[in-house]
Amino acid sequence: MIQLEFLVLACVLCLSSAFHPRVMAASSKYTCLKSTTETSNLYVASSRRTTYKTNLAKYLVDLHDSRATFDFCGGMMFEFALSDKLRSRLLEVAGSENASNQPVVADSSKRRMHQLEDYEKSAHADNISYFHGREIRNVPDAAGGRGFVLQLSDSVDDPEGWSAQEVSTYDGWGHDSGRQWRKTDDWESEGVKMREKFGESAFGLNHRFYLHYDDQDNFWLSAEDGCEGKAAEAKRRGYFQGLFN
Repeated sequence: MIQLEFLVLACVLCLSSAFHPRVMAASSKYTCLKSTTETSNLYVASSRRTTYKTNLAKYLVDLHDSRATFDFCGGMMFEFALSDKLRSRLLEVAGSENASNQPVVADSSKRRMHQLEDYEKSAHADNISYFHGREIRNVPDAAGGRGFVLQLSDSVDDPEGWSAQEVSTYDGWGHDSGRQWRKTDDWESEGVKMREKFGESAFGLNHRFYLHYDDQDNFWLSAEDGCEGKAAEAKRRGYFQGLFN
């Protein structure tokens, strides 16, 4: 019996060591948060208000730098990502005393983009109230463990931004099934830098996005077609979860 107990213990220790590579630190191209307190600043409404006050540009940059996640459709965790150009723009806004270029977050009564006062069906984005973005899937190292990334890009001369074709054919108020999805090769052929960050097998769809709060002051990122996600920390996956699927 004692020998059997030692054998079981040895097997458990062996398996534990074998799994260590699966929980390595995130890629060095991102700056990760270092404490639970800092993480709460991104996801807990009261902490977010205290930390960022009205500096939403800084908040968006920190979401990106920390590889924060948004919960779409009750469990589809998307990593939040900014293009390099939009991140630079927001950093400049964050450090400026002029608040006129700060991102606008709609109140809880504006739960859909079409409820915004100046809404119109178009590809227009101003990097303040309306943003160009993409849902990108099959990204190997996406935070959240699902391979999903939600990217926002600058609407002006951004190498990672919408291609001329994405702008001219945009119909994001319609259903996804009737819209044109693109793969990495498609984006690259249209002059968009995608392969370096998102890999060879990525595919996705461009959307316009806006920002809004809910009645509990949670922070939401919403697409024009009504699909939306709340800033929410991805749950830790179980020890053996993902090993067999």
